[in-house]
Amino acid sequence: MIELPAPDASPDRTTSTADAPAHARADAPVHAPAGAPASALTWRGRRLHRHGVPHRMLAGGAHYFRVHPGLWRDRIRRLADLGLNTVDTYVAWNFHQPREDAPPCFDGWRDVERFIRMVGEEGLDVVVRPGPYICAEWSNGGLPSWLTARDVALRSSDPAFTAAVGRWFDELIPRIAALQAAEGGPVVAVQVENEFGSYGDDQAYLRWNRGALTSRGITELLFTADGPTDLMQDGGTLPGTLAAVTLGSKPDAARRLLAARRPDEPFVVAEFWNGWFDHWGERHHVRGADSAVRVIEGIIADGGSVSVYMAHGGTNFGLWAGANEEDGRLQPTVTSYDSDAPVAEDGTLTPKFFALREALGARGPVRVPERMPTLPPARVPLAHRADLLAGLGAVPAPTSTGPRPASFERLGLDAGMVLHTAHPRIPEGEHRLVLTDVRDRALVFCDGTFLGEAGPDRREFPVRGAGAVVRLEVLVESLGRVNYGPGLGRHKGLIGPVLVDRRMVQGWDSTPIALQEWTEAETARALDAGPPATRSGFAVATVRADTPADTFLALPGSGRGLVWVNGFLLGRYWEVGPQVTLYCPAPLLRAGENTVTVLELERLGTVLELRDRAELGPVEEYVEEFG
Repeated sequence: MIELPAPDASPDRTTSTADAPAHARADAPVHAPAGAPASALTWRGRRLHRHGVPHRMLAGGAHYFRVHPGLWRDRIRRLADLGLNTVDTYVAWNFHQPREDAPPCFDGWRDVERFIRMVGEEGLDVVVRPGPYICAEWSNGGLPSWLTARDVALRSSDPAFTAAVGRWFDELIPRIAALQAAEGGPVVAVQVENEFGSYGDDQAYLRWNRGALTSRGITELLFTADGPTDLMQDGGTLPGTLAAVTLGSKPDAARRLLAARRPDEPFVVAEFWNGWFDHWGERHHVRGADSAVRVIEGIIADGGSVSVYMAHGGTNFGLWAGANEEDGRLQPTVTSYDSDAPVAEDGTLTPKFFALREALGARGPVRVPERMPTLPPARVPLAHRADLLAGLGAVPAPTSTGPRPASFERLGLDAGMVLHTAHPRIPEGEHRLVLTDVRDRALVFCDGTFLGEAGPDRREFPVRGAGAVVRLEVLVESLGRVNYGPGLGRHKGLIGPVLVDRRMVQGWDSTPIALQEWTEAETARALDAGPPATRSGFAVATVRADTPADTFLALPGSGRGLVWVNGFLLGRYWEVGPQVTLYCPAPLLRAGENTVTVLELERLGTVLELRDRAELGPVEEYVEEFG
């Protein structure tokens, strides 16, 4: 393993090293390979420098995977107009390599190199956070489900984990290394893992991660990022590597903590949470501009550096939204990742934008328009074309047969649904049908009759038998993979046995429904499986756009489901809120007619509404605090 030095290792930082090994000394610099170029960012005397000049990093989080590539440059310019000098992005492994049997993809929407170069073209630096774990309210924290399906100690020095990460880094890190400042590119810093101190204390893994970066060519500033508590800093930091913090409040307390632990290092806040994300069934979290400004002023005082998380949140398109868990209960994240950021989900410059811009000292003109053009509001008929099971069954998929239901992982399915079918004999009279462990929701049918929805509050259904074999169908939906905490990597599907009274139902056909991979042709197949006879299933609306522009889709009267636009899966809607509208960016539309396909799981309304602004639901002020 090759280890990177602490920047600007001056004599006063090395006079007390004695003869102890570097890994045993809390303040020991780590030595760079001979001939390595100097990093653009260094520190000296508790101050950050850029090429030797005192520097304050004013960064903002924006994720290429949450913004349509046709809007990357627009959003980067909005961050520059905010007064930032740096863009901070994660790299989502599962976005690039959803299947193990295919190499990682780095083109089109996944062209992270193009995004980084574009940031540089706009005159900004780049901070890259390659994980492999990123949290980010992103499905599985960015880890591929084909990896977490295995019996592997995640985020640890388990060779089964590090070997897989090493192969991924072989593909990714040289691409980042070629875009470093030392190579003429904009990358000035790279993060080691991500908030590891909130998860574990495997220091060997952190050292492996740092070495995996340097041995593949990273020579710019390395840093760790953790919450401002001793517990988190103990678990997530490394000797000789800059320790940054993540916080939403109390910067003075965080500054004191880091000064006591790392007296020579600059104060860097790798994430300042100026807003927060939303879960389905809760309120839309917001944070007042005055509150955000007070904290950011406290951070940048006395030479502090900051990354605003998020500066522009974007959208959890498709089924990429993650989930949290609290007391064993899943909290799925909504489709919008607006996060009450200064640059809103659709690019709108909010009042918080102008307040933070002033606090950051921006003096130049705002070059971008405050809002992007939108289609005029309209109400479009929604035509019900096919029932749920018929439409899903119209799209061919391989079926696995076995004595028990196959999990998403056994089927190689990352997200979407699985249809499980069995044929138990049910004796005469009333009986109990029990689904012992459903992750996350399931629609249950017996001989085509809908029995109800299974979820955290209901796993038992009365069923009347006649002494005959019945057709039992259980359609299981994943609502998002856990992205934070010990539930990371938890499996999805019909995990526990299905019982008729005390007897286990055996002999199942399990069919994966990879909705995230459906094309426009496959949504058309589903629509053609009618005519409908129920209130759920597939519907279609036609939207005309003379000139493509942004729009916001709402489905009044509908319950819960998914929306495609011209074959692109926009995301999930759900009447429990808080999110009401789905943001549809202009590049997804074409001049003329556009097809909007709706998959409704509960009850279908009759209209699709086009609105000219977002409706993210009733608000709740939220400020994340530690201690």
